Amino acid sequence: MITLEMMPPLMFGGLILSMLIGFPVAFTLTALGLSFGFLSIYLGFFDLNFLQAIPGRIFGGVLANELLLAIPFFTFMGSVLERCGLAEDMLDSMGQLFGPVRGGLGYSVIIVGFILGAITGTVAAQVIAMALISMPVMIRYGYNIRYITGVLAASGTITQLVPPSLVLIVMADQLGKSVGDMYLGAWGPSVLQIALFAGYTFLLGIVRPDHVPPVPKEARTLIGWALWRKCLMGIIPSAVLIFVVLGTMMLGLATPTETGAMGAIGAIVLAAIHHKDLSKPGHKMLIVGIVAAGIGTMIGIKFGENLLFKLAFAVTYIAVIWLCLEAVRIPDLRDLIKQGYETTMRISTMVVFILIGSTCFSVVFLGVSGGVWLEHHLTSLPGGVWGFLIFINVFIFFLAFFLDFFEIAFIILPMIAPIAQKILAPVVGADAALIWFGVMLCVNMQTSFLHPPFGFALFYLRGVAPREVKSSDIYWGAVPWIALQALMVAIVIAFPYSVTALLDAPVDVDLSKVRIEVPQIELPPPLEFGGEPKR
Repeated sequence: MITLEMMPPLMFGGLILSMLIGFPVAFTLTALGLSFGFLSIYLGFFDLNFLQAIPGRIFGGVLANELLLAIPFFTFMGSVLERCGLAEDMLDSMGQLFGPVRGGLGYSVIIVGFILGAITGTVAAQVIAMALISMPVMIRYGYNIRYITGVLAASGTITQLVPPSLVLIVMADQLGKSVGDMYLGAWGPSVLQIALFAGYTFLLGIVRPDHVPPVPKEARTLIGWALWRKCLMGIIPSAVLIFVVLGTMMLGLATPTETGAMGAIGAIVLAAIHHKDLSKPGHKMLIVGIVAAGIGTMIGIKFGENLLFKLAFAVTYIAVIWLCLEAVRIPDLRDLIKQGYETTMRISTMVVFILIGSTCFSVVFLGVSGGVWLEHHLTSLPGGVWGFLIFINVFIFFLAFFLDFFEIAFIILPMIAPIAQKILAPVVGADAALIWFGVMLCVNMQTSFLHPPFGFALFYLRGVAPREVKSSDIYWGAVPWIALQALMVAIVIAFPYSVTALLDAPVDVDLSKVRIEVPQIELPPPLEFGGEPKR
C-alpha cells in the first residue's frame, strides 16, 4: 500500500527516471503531475477540487505573468544581433589590438564574449559566431587546440551570467525577486568570471608560452587610429544598447518588459547601421537621431520635460523608425528579422510549455507534502548553511549533465527556493538571500553547457570546427574552464558580498518601536445661517 510519506520520493524518482530515458520535459512533467494527482485522489490524499489549482496557476501565474513577456523580446534581440556581423568586426579589431601580447587572441575572445553576452544573451549564437571567426585564425597562428576550444566554449557560456541574461530573468520570476536586483547581483560574479578567464590565459602565457603565442607583426594590418576607430565603432554602439536595455531598468525608468522591447528595436537599428547597404539618407538620419537624443538628454537633465525635450526625442523616434524601415528595405536584414521571429517563437513556446508542465507537477508535489519532505531532508544536512549550499550546488552540477537551465529553473528551483530563503536569510538578510542563491545557481548552471554528455556549447563547436579538430580535444579542452567556473561558484559561496555589494542595504527597523502619530485637527465652528447651528 502506498502511503503519503512515499509519494514525494516516488514523484521525484519518477521525474529523474523520465529525464534519463529522454522523454520531452514539458510533456513528462504534465504526465507525471496528472498521473500522481489522480493516484492521490484514488488513495484519498486529497479530492478532485484540489486539482482546480492547476488551471488557476496556469492562467493566473504563467499566461498572465507580464515579466515573462521580456523573454521573447530579449530572445529576438539576441537572435538579430548574432547574425548582423557585429561579432566579426569586434573579434577582428580586438584580435589586432591584443595581438602583440601572448594570449592576445584569447583575451580578445574573452572580452568580445563578455560584450556580446551583455547584448545577445544566447549561448548558441555566441559560440558558433566566435568559433567560425576566431578558430581558423587561432589555429593558423599556432595556438594550442585544446586552449582554443576551451576558451571559445567558456566565453560563450558567460552570456548565461552577464545581464540581460534570460537565465536571470527566469530566476527572478521563479524566486519572486526583482529583475533589476538580480542583474545588480550578477555584475560582480560576471566581472570576476572574466578576470578568472583572463588570469588563466595570462598564467598559461607564462607557463606554456608556446600554447598562446603572439600574432606576428606582419599579420597585423591595422595600426594607430585606424585600429582604435574600428574597435570603438564596435564597442560604442554596443555600449549604447547595453545602457538602453540595462541602464533604464536599473535607474527605474522602465520595466523589464519595456527594456526588452527597446532592446529588440535597438537590435534592428544596430543591424541596420552596421550593414554595408545602409543608404546615405539612413546615415544622415542616424547622425540627426544621435544629435537629437544628446540635446534632449541635456535639456531633460537641466530643465526637465518641456516642449524642447519632447521635440528633440520626437526627432530621435523618427530617426529610429527610419532606420527600422531601412532594415526592412535591405533583403539580408529582412531575412535576418524573419529568422529572429522564428527563433523567438520556438523558444517562447518551449518556455510556456515547460512552465505549464512544471505547474502541474509542483501543485501535486506540494499537495502530497513534497515541500515538507524536501525541507526536512535539506535542513537536516550536516554543516548547516554551508552544508546546504555545497549539497545544492553539487546536486545542480550533476543534474545539469542531463537538464538545461530552463528545466532546472522551472522544476527544481520552485521546490528549494522557500527552504533557501529560510536557511540563507540569517547570513545575508531576508531581502538578499534569494538574490545570492539565484546568482550562485546561475554561475553553477554555466557548466551545463560545457560538461558531457549534453554540453551544448561543445556540440556547437563540434558542428563548426574543422575536421582536424578531434572531439577529444573539444572535451578535454573544456575541463580547465569547468574548473574555473567551479572555482567561481566557491568564491560566490565564500564571499556573498561579491553578489550583494551593489544591492540596496537592508533597512534595520525594530517594528516594536514604530509609532504612528496622527496630529489633531481643529475643526472650524459650525456656520450659522440666521438660525440655530445644525448639530
